[in-house]
Amino acid sequence: MKRLMLLLVVLLIGVNASLAQSASAAPGQPYAIEYYYKTKWGHADEFLKLFKKNHYPLLKKEVEMGRMVKVWMDQPRYHITEDGRWDYRVTIVFKNSTVANEPFEEDALKKQLWPDQAAYEREEQRRFEILDAHWDLPVKTLDLEK
Repeated sequence: MKRLMLLLVVLLIGVNASLAQSASAAPGQPYAIEYYYKTKWGHADEFLKLFKKNHYPLLKKEVEMGRMVKVWMDQPRYHITEDGRWDYRVTIVFKNSTVANEPFEEDALKKQLWPDQAAYEREEQRRFEILDAHWDLPVKTLDLEK
């Protein structure tokens, strides 16, 4: 029960932070969100393989559609402390904050890209099973010349 309450509090904080960020984002301007993935020890390569196979094509399709402007992945060059460790950071630049926060129906794209939905769902389940943590962080660029 405590875990459920903690999860609910974390989700509410995340939603409030996202809404606050989207409210302060300049209308019509690109809007970036960083997605962090921390894998269980020894599973980073497996996660990357599954991500490239089952999630990256979906993101690329959304870039082609114009919903997103750009997608890229970063990896730390060196190791860091365990409490702050992340293995992969995916940055998605959306067309604007409205597009980033509106519901988007991905099911049709998923069925188009992966006709074998059972295999796709198994592999996506595995991709999240091997994670220790995942978090999303809306970011804004500061103009240091102003």
